Amino acid sequence: MWYAHLDIEQAIGELQAQVKAKRFKAATGLLAKAHTRDSTQALGKLTTVADGRRRIISDPPMIVPVEEVFAGVQADAIYELIRTVLAKYRRTLQSDRRHLLEQFTLVQVARKVVGVGSVGTRAWVLLMDAGDGVEPLFLQAKEAQPSVLADYCGRSQYNNQGERVVAGQHLQQAQSDIFLGWTRVSNPEDGVDRDFYVRQLRDWKFSAPIEAMIPQGMTFYARLCGWTLARAHARSGDRIALAAYLGGSARFDQAIADFAETYADQNERDYAALQAAVKDGRAEATTEI
Repeated sequence: MWYAHLDIEQAIGELQAQVKAKRFKAATGLLAKAHTRDSTQALGKLTTVADGRRRIISDPPMIVPVEEVFAGVQADAIYELIRTVLAKYRRTLQSDRRHLLEQFTLVQVARKVVGVGSVGTRAWVLLMDAGDGVEPLFLQAKEAQPSVLADYCGRSQYNNQGERVVAGQHLQQAQSDIFLGWTRVSNPEDGVDRDFYVRQLRDWKFSAPIEAMIPQGMTFYARLCGWTLARAHARSGDRIALAAYLGGSARFDQAIADFAETYADQNERDYAALQAAVKDGRAEATTEI
């Protein structure tokens, strides 16, 4: 179980045998594109050169350089905070990765809007440079707060919430980001201690376009996701107890399918309610970010 991983080449071979050549070509093209989603690609998309210096492009409200959000002393305080995060976070990395990170220096910091599950938390994009101006490193420092499950499942064994997140990812993922680490720092403005975890902003991340899938492709993709999720549960939980609970029948499978169908129905009702609210003037909808 601890050596188990998804063989992407084998998965591609299975996909090729199940879908038409045109759709297979499109799928492999998306996978090849994922391999380009790294700091070098981000350099061209997220930065520009101004007065001979590499700078992060302002794209409000998604990504905004600190200098545009805070003035003078406040901006300096944020940079001091981020430098402290980097200095303390390094200690949580393996020695070889710490050695690699030490070859980079901080160039600029920007505030980043995070996903729905992290609304209200602080997130910073860090542009790092190795001195040649060609090989950059984009890191993301993200605030970590107690899990929403803590009130129901008990406190985490980790005092640092960033360490909790990192430990969970290491436990569940076959291959985690090599720069994944954590720290705790005191905000110079309010003196409040906050936990952070740090990782690369882009590291070959890829999301399959499920809205373009036919049932055959959706089934294949669902099987890959199910295997990956099962592996994560088997590593993080009691795999023997889980197997005994699930048994050999399709009862649990059917329960999950029923739940998914019910949830889809709820989504349709929620969307209909939103449409009604917009039509009545009780809510405003826009397609712009």
